[in-house]
Amino acid sequence: MATAGKVIKCKAAVAWEAGKPLSMEEVEVAPPQAMEVRVKILYTALCHTDVYFWEAKGQTPVFPRILGHEAGGIVESVGEGVTELVPGDHVLPVFTGECKECAHCMSEESNLCDLLRINVDRGVMISDGQPRFTIDGKPIFHFLGTSTFSEYTVIHVGCVAKIDPEAPLDKVCLLSCGISTGLGATLNVAKPKKGMVVAIFGLGAVGLAAMEGARMSGASRIIGVDLNPAKHEQAKKFGCTDFVNPKDHTKPVQEVIVEMTDGGVDRAVECTGNADAMISAFECVHDGWGVAVLVGVAHKEPVFKTHPMNFL
Repeated sequence: MATAGKVIKCKAAVAWEAGKPLSMEEVEVAPPQAMEVRVKILYTALCHTDVYFWEAKGQTPVFPRILGHEAGGIVESVGEGVTELVPGDHVLPVFTGECKECAHCMSEESNLCDLLRINVDRGVMISDGQPRFTIDGKPIFHFLGTSTFSEYTVIHVGCVAKIDPEAPLDKVCLLSCGISTGLGATLNVAKPKKGMVVAIFGLGAVGLAAMEGARMSGASRIIGVDLNPAKHEQAKKFGCTDFVNPKDHTKPVQEVIVEMTDGGVDRAVECTGNADAMISAFECVHDGWGVAVLVGVAHKEPVFKTHPMNFL
């Protein structure tokens, strides 16, 4: 393309300070360096993780910063060494990338790449420790290696997934984070067997995707747990058979679930980031074979506290 190798000026929503409204700015986006691609972002979604790190409560504040990590776009240009993508490819940014060479990438048991795993404190590119965004020469930091709240962004090639160009980017952009996170947590980590009972804590986009995974697995009963009763009807479309609102009970919700399932659920998937919900999810699984998968990202201060006997 005509812009290849050149700095692109475009609009981006910049977070200058924690909790302060984002500001639409004209930013300069440098060309991609070795093993990087520059992507024209056509659609970006708002994930609660963006809000969480924008608030920066109890976290390392990295500002000014361009947030965003759930999006769909088209490759504008590629850097040296990139062979698997070419300009014009339709892609999704992926905040947990794959170098395809480390022990984690070579293992079927993990996707926590040594090079490209999540690093919320890093606001620069791996290759040279510099950001690709500037405003009047002032560095603007990246977020999760993606920074999709910009019309153009630069991403390591290992954090980009090529998709079918026929797929509607305004819809499949949700596969960039929420849907794949929840669905994968159930299908690839919890791995419920047909006929099992599954509890899903938190019925947002990630939780509903996790619930869909339970439905696809043939769960006989799917218990949705949320503080918002309005989410029950939507959850029914994803296989929810029972709904529990912790506020409706005087005892801990894990005790309620253990009683209603005669000993606990076979699998629990927590999708809130709330430490109390994590504990509830862990303590509501059946002894002997129950598995709890914690998907949410907790603040730094909370402590996961449970009795050691629960691990038996």
